[in-house]
Amino acid sequence: MFVVKATLATAVACGVMDAALGFMTPMPVGSAARLAGPRMHSPAVRRAAPVGLSGLRATASATNIGEADLYGDLTNVQLSGLNGKALKEKPFPNKKEVFSVMPADTWTRDTKISLMYAAISTALTLGVGALAWAFIPLKLAMLPLWALYWYAAGTIATGCWVIAHECGHGAFSDNKALQDAVGYIFHTALLVPYFSWQRSHAVHHSKTNHIFEGETHVPYTLESGKKTLAKKRNLEKLFGKTVGGTLYSGVRVVSHLVFGWPAYLVAGVTGGPVRGVTNHFIPVKPFSTGDKNTELFPGAWKNKVWMSDVGIVAMAGLLTAWAMTFGFWHMAALYLGPLAVTNCWLVLYTWLQHTDVDVPHYEGENWSFIKGAFMSIDRPYGPIFDFLHHKIGSTHVVHHIDSTIPHYRALAATKAVEKAFPEHYLYDPTPLPQATWRVAKGCIAVEKRGPKWVFVQGEGTPKLPAASS
Repeated sequence: MFVVKATLATAVACGVMDAALGFMTPMPVGSAARLAGPRMHSPAVRRAAPVGLSGLRATASATNIGEADLYGDLTNVQLSGLNGKALKEKPFPNKKEVFSVMPADTWTRDTKISLMYAAISTALTLGVGALAWAFIPLKLAMLPLWALYWYAAGTIATGCWVIAHECGHGAFSDNKALQDAVGYIFHTALLVPYFSWQRSHAVHHSKTNHIFEGETHVPYTLESGKKTLAKKRNLEKLFGKTVGGTLYSGVRVVSHLVFGWPAYLVAGVTGGPVRGVTNHFIPVKPFSTGDKNTELFPGAWKNKVWMSDVGIVAMAGLLTAWAMTFGFWHMAALYLGPLAVTNCWLVLYTWLQHTDVDVPHYEGENWSFIKGAFMSIDRPYGPIFDFLHHKIGSTHVVHHIDSTIPHYRALAATKAVEKAFPEHYLYDPTPLPQATWRVAKGCIAVEKRGPKWVFVQGEGTPKLPAASS
């Protein structure tokens, strides 16, 4: 599998990557990305009224600014199911004010509960794999049945991915050794370098929706995206606006979901250009560039990257032994197929959690940690996916407000935040297929409009929802 993954990465870098680069979104990152998100807070946080926010609201209401003016210039901006809520200028609470409305047990980590969810995801993943091994013949005629298995197993295994993700955030257990052991094993089993991704993902959390210093799914600007926008125009000129635009959007979906994850791990594709090339497996030049102020893995993190590699090499050895014992196609059918689906789920979640046609990005003094966190989007994944994936997509706003909150406490915290800050909390009810297509089609490059950067791939000016009295 290690050879297969390397081959895929090479193909992406040498052949497919050139095309993918034109359809995937780059992630410019500044020179001082913080490692950690918000610090863990005591569950005994007092529930005080958000006085600071109330004062700001009073100040805002005392002005004569028109309702439409609060949205800024919306020329060529589209609206999602959020109806422009994120675009509206408003004062934001500070972290203390947000924490004060959450339930008292929000930050209580229960190791037994966390291990129970880890066991459920493991049992379901291994169980469906065992059924496929026992009952699906390894024949070409059974390909449709194998495809169904890949989808089912990959979807279920995403739950294991989320458990490892929670370990990386310190939300799994107060026993740090146990937490890192579980996260390391789960991520390694899915060919993810645990500590490497822990670091890059922490950078993502620390600068969410910062147009220059973010990490993962930060869009092109109109200037940096000239080439990919030209490709879109060329397709539309060649095939017509409707067909050409559809082809372009389709390629973006495939390039993101299929090639996005391995290309990001191996070459930093769609990563921050300030850091240059980044490699989650080899943290030194020429594979990972950038100086001490911009490199993704500074100082002691390099040793942690090497520690992650030990697990990846061991996993590659197990997969090689499997292939040599039972045949390559046996291993590929039972493991590689589901793994590809899990990787697609990972990219889909991250893409939709932070991107939509009317969700802006910020920079400089116009950006703040809490503002970036509130630009995250919760979506309707339904009870099955919420169960299998531990509500990672339907409670993501709270997860970005404080990533140390265990997933089984996040729903109650989400309801509290939604109730206390209805003007800030983002929930888009658009069904996932339509939302994915809208994002692929309309979220390519942003333009600076006043204090924010907005996507401008629409036409005309949208009609805003009527202001509430």
